Amino acid sequence: MKATFQKYILQFKQASGTSRGILKTKETYFLKITNGVKFGIGECAVFRGLSVDDVPNYEEKLQWLCNHINDSINALWSELTEFPSIQFGLEQAMLSLQSNNLVELFPSKFTQSNDAIAINGLIWMGNESFMKEQIKAKLKEGFTVIKMKIGAIDFDTEIELLKSIRKEYSANEIELRVDANGAFHPNNALEKLKRLSDFQIHSIEQPIKQGQLNEMSKLCAKTPIPIALDEELIGVFDVTKKQEMLQIIKPQYIILKPSLIGGFEGSQEWINLAENQQIGWWITSALESNIGLNAIAQWTYSLQTKMPQGLGTGSLFTNNIESPLEVKKGKLYYNKTINWNLSLLQKLN
Repeated sequence: MKATFQKYILQFKQASGTSRGILKTKETYFLKITNGVKFGIGECAVFRGLSVDDVPNYEEKLQWLCNHINDSINALWSELTEFPSIQFGLEQAMLSLQSNNLVELFPSKFTQSNDAIAINGLIWMGNESFMKEQIKAKLKEGFTVIKMKIGAIDFDTEIELLKSIRKEYSANEIELRVDANGAFHPNNALEKLKRLSDFQIHSIEQPIKQGQLNEMSKLCAKTPIPIALDEELIGVFDVTKKQEMLQIIKPQYIILKPSLIGGFEGSQEWINLAENQQIGWWITSALESNIGLNAIAQWTYSLQTKMPQGLGTGSLFTNNIESPLEVKKGKLYYNKTINWNLSLLQKLN
């Protein structure tokens, strides 16, 4: 086999705000593996500023993988432990190579356009009017689950936004999720959660920064809103440490981003541990192109979970890979009448 990689810069249609700042571009890498007869493609979606593998030697490690592609998969996986996005790209490329049509990694009713995946509508941070515009647009598009990023603007303003939604829509009509991206301080996090609980919030992602296990444990024990761990999972590789962390914190949910936690294998390990402790979970994309999103969506469908997932990021970019993935009325579909445009990937060396 032979492997090559190529960097690709995704361009946001509109600058998107998080508690870490404004995102205008998203760097990613495509990994191509060929056996001389056919090729497979995967996406190594490093997330600068968030991924544990956001390191200076990232491309060197990708080149190492290409140089050693004929080593055993166990040897490759072990060497890439601290590069979860490369692990995920390798998983995708190998599945793609084995597939009959490059992009159908997990054949199902989803890939046959006979079923869809319920997803949340994502509201990016910004000023009040911008966030209100997004909320109106998502509701008009038929979403019944809204996820709102909070923590970047004034908290009172965010409370007013939530209040305005609840004035028009009950919890039976619209499920509200919020994502703080670690923006709250442990000293006032519980107070903020209590204020948020007035609006029948489904859950809050990562209220305080990761790595504060005791503080997060206390918060999960007292919270009036279910807490979902997100960034907390990043950089925890050892299965024993994963189990210990869940036992200490006892969260209500965990959120799985395959690009950040070691692909399908790493995600499945977290799912098994969570289910053993009666902890809920759902899956979220992490600003991958449609190559990575496609892989995540197909795998997610194979798990047969009914909870709405976080897979609605495919329409954020101006130069995404054209694909059959489309969002309609709050669900992600694989529309077989739309063709993939893989010309960019086919040109990879």
